Amino acid sequence: MTVPQPVPVPHRAAPALPADTTGPGAAFHRLLFARQRRGWWTPLATGAIGVVLYLIVSTVIGFVFALTLFASDPSADVYALLDRLVTIDVTDPLGLAVILLSLAVMWPIYLLSSFLVNGRRVGFLSSVAGSLRWRWLLLCAGAAVVVYIVISALSFLLPAEEGSGGTLVPPQDNPAFVASLVIVLILVPFQATAEEYVFRGYLMQTVGRWLKHPAWSILLPVPLFVLGHVYDWAGQVSVGVFAIAAGWLTWRTGGLESAIALHVVNNLAAFGFSVFGLSDAAATDTSVVSLVSSVVMIGAFVGVVEWLWRRGDGRRTLRITPAPEPVQVLPVYAGAYPPVYGQPPMYGQLSVYGQAPAYGQPPVYGQPPVYGQPPVYGQPVDPTPAPTPPAAPYDGPPLQPHQAPRWGEYAPAPDATPAPERSATADPAPSGPADSGSAGSGTDAGGSDGSTGSSSSD
Repeated sequence: MTVPQPVPVPHRAAPALPADTTGPGAAFHRLLFARQRRGWWTPLATGAIGVVLYLIVSTVIGFVFALTLFASDPSADVYALLDRLVTIDVTDPLGLAVILLSLAVMWPIYLLSSFLVNGRRVGFLSSVAGSLRWRWLLLCAGAAVVVYIVISALSFLLPAEEGSGGTLVPPQDNPAFVASLVIVLILVPFQATAEEYVFRGYLMQTVGRWLKHPAWSILLPVPLFVLGHVYDWAGQVSVGVFAIAAGWLTWRTGGLESAIALHVVNNLAAFGFSVFGLSDAAATDTSVVSLVSSVVMIGAFVGVVEWLWRRGDGRRTLRITPAPEPVQVLPVYAGAYPPVYGQPPMYGQLSVYGQAPAYGQPPVYGQPPVYGQPPVYGQPVDPTPAPTPPAAPYDGPPLQPHQAPRWGEYAPAPDATPAPERSATADPAPSGPADSGSAGSGTDAGGSDGSTGSSSSD
């Protein structure tokens, strides 16, 4: 009989994983292949759902802000309301909170959209470790603080060249100084993190799902990030350098932590200086000195992170193991493959002759049933009783007639002499060459089948 091989279960096969994700390992921009659903259409669906959810949430935030404003000042102008929603003003803590909160909500909206489309393993949106690496994030944040302080101190040695279009508000002239400072310290980290998840997380993994080389994932999202900031040419160049450095760090370190640290420290400094009256966060003009200082600071931070990353574990890729396809053996009644010999049959499937059926299944006709299962109706039962092996001579204490043996004692053999007629000091049977063999077999039988002798006497 030919033993059939297991055949795949008929189902729609998942697309094969690219060679770079199963061999050297998937870099950050290719982590979409590690998700539960990784089709080419999933980034588009995630973006569409995210945009719809963001419009709904931002509308609710604006509506609540408008109700709060009109409740406090019924004569408020609608145009003034719109201006407060788009202009950063450190003297208006409510408007500042609405602007920062409307950007911070992009983070949970993106996570929710990706979960709805790509399924579980949302942690791969953060890093190759499957979650946000907090120790690495704090280390990079400390490095960003040190670099920023050093470069800012050195920038004071350069000739000052202030940009135009800025309005400085000293703390003593700002009645909402404390409230604005608290809002900046609480919401700016979430706002900066949300932008990194969108521009370095979603956009890089979207491009990486379609294009393998990391340069595409690093460079293509840069124009979108630059257009999201309204500055002059120097400011746009600074934003572009920042976007390239953040994308490269994300790919190099295998996660968003270093880019988040740089973005958070940079925005905290910008908004913090504005609250303390040292700069204007709403200014659109950037001086050449500020541009050079920003580029040097970004370059220094990239160098420090590269040095720290080389001294660490250096984990930056994730090797994805393809899941094996499920297989099964076709049952006899469905097609014409007998079950594999040596394997228990499937429920409702006949077993191979000579093999015990699975517990709870009827045995095959002509095959002895499994112990504890009833025989098949109509199947002849062998009337010949099983041969009883010779029992060992009874050497225990004398037993009374019709007295059952105690626990741990052997039952007397059927042909043994009744206890009253036997002598307690009777000599054992002579042992000869032939007797020694039978006695040996009888000892084995008595040791292993003593229970059988007891059941037959009963």
